[in-house]
Amino acid sequence: MALILVVDDDTDVAKTIELDLTQGGYQVITANSGYEALQSALHERPNLVLLDVAMPEMDGIEVCRRLRASPMTASIPILFLTVSKDIKTKIDGFNAGADDYLVKPFDLQELNLRVKALLRRGVAKPSETPPQLNVGTLHLNCRTF
Repeated sequence: MALILVVDDDTDVAKTIELDLTQGGYQVITANSGYEALQSALHERPNLVLLDVAMPEMDGIEVCRRLRASPMTASIPILFLTVSKDIKTKIDGFNAGADDYLVKPFDLQELNLRVKALLRRGVAKPSETPPQLNVGTLHLNCRTF
């Protein structure tokens, strides 16, 4: 069963998405801030992140950049959910590393189809060990030890 992290500062939106995805057979965890999202992604290692762009303190674009910068979360697919139809916001999201982008309000059936497509691609295997760990001059090949 795929684990999906839903990140939205609007708790009603997060709960609606959580309920719908749970009924669709997914395991869902939620976060209501960028910082909480980063912690959840690192600790839970979800198969997919649904990420709101406009959040206080740390927006979704920055969260996406940080997820992509970490070897532990870099391969997790990210689907942006936002009210912004602005092309600049979309470009910023894709440049930060987003895999898909859906404008609110959206149809839950479309969201489900996009979730299935991203999971089907098999992009995320966050539970796998990274191929190599580097600490200073020490290099450890995780596939051969």
